[in-house]
Amino acid sequence: MSGNIIIDGKKVPYTNQKNILTVIRESGIDLPTFCYHSELSIYGACRMCTVETSKGEIIATCSEKPKDGLEIYTNSPRIRKYRKMILELLLANHDRDCTTCERTGRCQLQNLAKRYGIKNIRFDQIFNEEDDENIDNSRPSITRNPNKCIKCGDCVMVCEDVQGVGAIGFVSRGSDVQIKPAFNKNLAESNCVDCGQCRIVCPTGAIRINNETNKVWDALYDKQKRVVAQVAPAVRVALGEEFGKKAGEITIGKIVAVLKKLGVEEVYDTTLAADLTVMEESNEFIEKFTNGEKLPLYTSCCPAWVKFAENKYPEMVNNISSCKSPQQMFGTVLREHYNETDAKDGKDTVILSIMPCTAKKAEAAREEFIHDGQREIDVVLTTQELAIMIKEAGIDFDNLEEEAMDMPFGIGSGAGVIFGTTGGVMEAVLRRVLKGKYGKDDCEIIYNSVRGLDSVKEASVFVDGSEIKIAVVHGLKNADNLIKQINNNEKHYDLVEVMACNGGCVAGGGQPVPKMITKQTRALRAKGLYNLDKSNQIKNSEDNYIVKAIYDGILKDKKHKLHVHKH
Repeated sequence: MSGNIIIDGKKVPYTNQKNILTVIRESGIDLPTFCYHSELSIYGACRMCTVETSKGEIIATCSEKPKDGLEIYTNSPRIRKYRKMILELLLANHDRDCTTCERTGRCQLQNLAKRYGIKNIRFDQIFNEEDDENIDNSRPSITRNPNKCIKCGDCVMVCEDVQGVGAIGFVSRGSDVQIKPAFNKNLAESNCVDCGQCRIVCPTGAIRINNETNKVWDALYDKQKRVVAQVAPAVRVALGEEFGKKAGEITIGKIVAVLKKLGVEEVYDTTLAADLTVMEESNEFIEKFTNGEKLPLYTSCCPAWVKFAENKYPEMVNNISSCKSPQQMFGTVLREHYNETDAKDGKDTVILSIMPCTAKKAEAAREEFIHDGQREIDVVLTTQELAIMIKEAGIDFDNLEEEAMDMPFGIGSGAGVIFGTTGGVMEAVLRRVLKGKYGKDDCEIIYNSVRGLDSVKEASVFVDGSEIKIAVVHGLKNADNLIKQINNNEKHYDLVEVMACNGGCVAGGGQPVPKMITKQTRALRAKGLYNLDKSNQIKNSEDNYIVKAIYDGILKDKKHKLHVHKH
């Protein structure tokens, strides 16, 4: 379908654009929206994207398909008045304490109010500024503040349409409508999996990360504590966006430098723990496959996926790998490493994780990762929280001289680096399983089959005459559909990688949020990780000499501590 639309007196061609809004934006006009995301279903609630036709009709461009010969005006006096009215009504029902809101400066409502010159609001404020009792901080991952909700529905759509969780939804109708979990429950009583994708699409501060930066500041200021940090792969290709850099730009040297400036004593690479995960998970898979045990084996690196499976498919939990995630494996290793040092120095070691994922906060708080009252990971900060600390400390991130990771836990393989993107865990395992079984070119073809942003990727490999069928899926609704096919015997796989977030960890709920996260943003972040893999001299996890040293030293006779023992 193709044709021309006349936009503000200018003829603009279109071809296969799914709505008028896309045509307008591609013509160079930034039409405002709250409830529209190109990857979500069309809700059409905010009405900010409306335009006036030459016939005087008002239409919402997000839900209208292009029509040849249509003539529209995007900024007529009537439309401008209409948009300002919408903004005033939203602000009248909004907690406008912007000075203490962490979204200030990046809030879409605030930005549009400035853009349209909203200086005075003609309507009485409905929101009671002293009524904070509805704030829901029951989950360790995110906080929901209904006082800042503008009822755009983005969180509802991503939770239902993309994740298939449906932890939150619309309650009541008309002016009484609210967005919350069913039966007026809090998030802790819902089936929320802590993925944080609702926070990614929220245009205001209604859903935000549960900020734990004060815990880290307190530990850094305490002379009796030693703070050590691990940094996940996906953090290094996204943090720079908070400081004007492009998505995918690698900033790991600056991250190390800034953590040292903040007072962290040692900075290590979660990539090393990813290598440990590859070793343990591949061993587990080979043993199950060889012994003819019930398959598929599902990966266990993503805590939001594990929580989803526990909620919806408790009968298949034993099919999830018993391996701890890289974050928790590193916690185990570091506890073993520092126990003797702590006793000698009279200090307590605080283990800090810098993660792209809000669900990692919930994972670190799980009972199985707490021993004798001590957590394996003390505090989890997301990429966004680290950016908050950097800005609070007044550090000039852009001009920092890069520093290297500390030894002995600062070296990881390229296989460990790509854990941060969808398909990365599978490829890392395949590199080990297929080593010496295929030629280099054949291996590259196999690896390419599990790369990319397709919702489901499949491949088959032959090892010692046996066929191994594999699948990679990201996005929990996609995973749910795949599990149903497996359970109905429509599909068969031996090994399945699942990541809760579309794109994998690079698009985790704790990552920086551009104006609108797109497939291109995720692809650029993933490309940054693949570039790191290319430049890494160690390609395979088993070739990481630090991994061997850990097995021979810290984990000698203690490998079982890298696994969760299910009952």
